[in-house]
Amino acid sequence: MLNTVILMGRLTRDPELRQTPQGVSVVSFSLAVDRNYARQGEEKQTDFINITAWRNTADFVAKYFTKGQLVAIRGRLQVRSWDDSQTGQKRYATDVVADEVFFAESKKTSDNSAANGNFGAPVDNGDAGIDTTSVAGFTIADENLPF
Repeated sequence: MLNTVILMGRLTRDPELRQTPQGVSVVSFSLAVDRNYARQGEEKQTDFINITAWRNTADFVAKYFTKGQLVAIRGRLQVRSWDDSQTGQKRYATDVVADEVFFAESKKTSDNSAANGNFGAPVDNGDAGIDTTSVAGFTIADENLPF
């Protein structure tokens, strides 16, 4: 059997960290995920997907992620059911339980060079005769490349 979900989207709100009575961390948040298609003449639609993470993953999400950030998650689909006490009908809720949560965009820097896609732009570091290149904020000299 296979139950794997991979999503990339933006957090619609700040994650909410709670503790179970036993002291286990649990965080909940939702992702806005655009659909890949749109009917001709219509705008793309967005799905808002509820996510839950537990233990260390919950602590990590609560500490480092905020509303609006682009994140990627890997987890599993979980369907819960209960009997509605008011109507007597069976109700269902579908959530994604995140096993891993990843940063999906670079951290905003003061010059926003990485955010603007300026990867691989030459850097003038004053070292005459040594060609250097900046990749994702790191400076690499040609003499240190293995090829």
